[in-house]
Amino acid sequence: MAEMDFQRLLLQIGQSLDLEEVRALAFLCKDISQRSLNSVEHFSDLCSSLSDQDLLSPDRPQLLQELLHTIQRPRLARDIPLTVQGPRRGLIPPYRKLLYNLYEDITDEDLRNIKFLLNQKLPRRKLDENVKTLELFLEMEQMDLLGQTNLDLLLSIFESVCPVLNEKINRFKQQQVNTVATMSYRADQNQHDLNDNPRSLYGGANVPGWQPLSQSSAQVSIFPPNASVDFPHGLHCHNDTGVLSQHVSDASGTNSYPVTGRTLEISAESTDISKKPMVNVNTETTNIEELESYSMTGDKRGICMIVNNYSFDDKRKREGTKIDQECLDRVFQWLGFEVEVHQDCTGAKMLSVTEQLSSRDHRNMDCVVCCFLSHGQEGSIIGVDGETVSITQLKRLFSGVQCPSLVDKPKLFFIQACQGNAAQQMAIIQTDSPSSCSIESDAAKMEESIPSEADFLLGMATVPSYVSYRERSNGSWYIQALCKNLVQMVPRGLDLVSILTKVNADVSQKTGEGTKKQMPQPAFSLRKKVTFPVPLHPPPNLWP
Repeated sequence: MAEMDFQRLLLQIGQSLDLEEVRALAFLCKDISQRSLNSVEHFSDLCSSLSDQDLLSPDRPQLLQELLHTIQRPRLARDIPLTVQGPRRGLIPPYRKLLYNLYEDITDEDLRNIKFLLNQKLPRRKLDENVKTLELFLEMEQMDLLGQTNLDLLLSIFESVCPVLNEKINRFKQQQVNTVATMSYRADQNQHDLNDNPRSLYGGANVPGWQPLSQSSAQVSIFPPNASVDFPHGLHCHNDTGVLSQHVSDASGTNSYPVTGRTLEISAESTDISKKPMVNVNTETTNIEELESYSMTGDKRGICMIVNNYSFDDKRKREGTKIDQECLDRVFQWLGFEVEVHQDCTGAKMLSVTEQLSSRDHRNMDCVVCCFLSHGQEGSIIGVDGETVSITQLKRLFSGVQCPSLVDKPKLFFIQACQGNAAQQMAIIQTDSPSSCSIESDAAKMEESIPSEADFLLGMATVPSYVSYRERSNGSWYIQALCKNLVQMVPRGLDLVSILTKVNADVSQKTGEGTKKQMPQPAFSLRKKVTFPVPLHPPPNLWP
């Protein structure tokens, strides 16, 4: 896009924003911009400041897109031509987004009560009635009453004024804990890699004086830019790059080696790290923050709708599907979802309940989940009346046009249904496919069910033209593997695509009577990782 066209676009966006929204944008940029934006009142001033700092240009509109999505103005973000759209990299810190989300839910009465409780903490002129919520947050930050790791006062105030908002703060704090836990887990894995095969990290090069690492001689951490991190043994490190830093000791205490994708610093175990030589090697390839995660800081995780077709009009019954439903119900409730179950739906009702779900306001939710347990044909799901509904038709109900409140949020579909009849039914293991369904090998049909818009994930129990298996007493192979791996891998901080890869591996190892096999197939248009926060409650017991 030409510079002049981009400036016209910025002018149009600015004309659509009011003063309060502009100030909100400036507030969200506080930790990004090197300049004070407290006094910004015009969108053009904000754009000029960001442009001067190389944070906004025709080739770099990502920050603007993220800002507009954060203040719930996705239509304005969509006005930016696709030719200049790139991946939004989470430039706005989660802490800043948390404060903005809190501000959105604070009423005028709540604000008056908050100011009253802060009467002894802030000067009275800072509590004037003209001071808005975001301005009050800024004053609290300047007085060191509020910060990313200093939320206790805010929690105490909200407990008296609007306790429901503490759920957002506690969820944010839990995410911080989860992030540290995930980092620790990955650090352990990295250390095992170093111990088992140190040469692999150096492209096979010989490392002079290398000795296997021990727990006491290696500290591995991943931390955000500008974060100060205290390490054990009195070490202290300030990282301004946000890359993975690894501190290890060798036999001599004098060697320092660059590691691909890492910064490897070698020093003696002495806590006086200033006396030891260090090398800090950073390259373009060391940036490990390329792939961000979808935000999971909403008031609610979202709705999980389960359509469970058990009894069909032609007298067929899908034995074992109730076990699948119960497992999905427990797992997704554990993950924080509000679960809704619809039993024995006709084709028309499946479409109707899905349309009703898509028409709701999901602005305060993180995502949506739709699970369909039924018979199926390639590219479609069968209702209890024998009528089919296209998977594409169901998915389109959640497009950005049909469901704007889920723009930039993951839409997750899990479908336990056959996509053909390439295997015969057996006495013990049933297939989720009607006996009248003909065998098809035209994979082009499957293309219709692959998400064509952003932020969709479609988890299919099987590949096109083949059956999926369900055991009468244990439920379906796919749903049971999905539930098991969600319970086991979410606490380890793994993202959903990684979990579904493990589901693929587990289901592919199963064998039915004779040589019957099944291969699930996830398809997605996700632009970020779907990583569920680790629930505070213990995982459900799915298999007594």
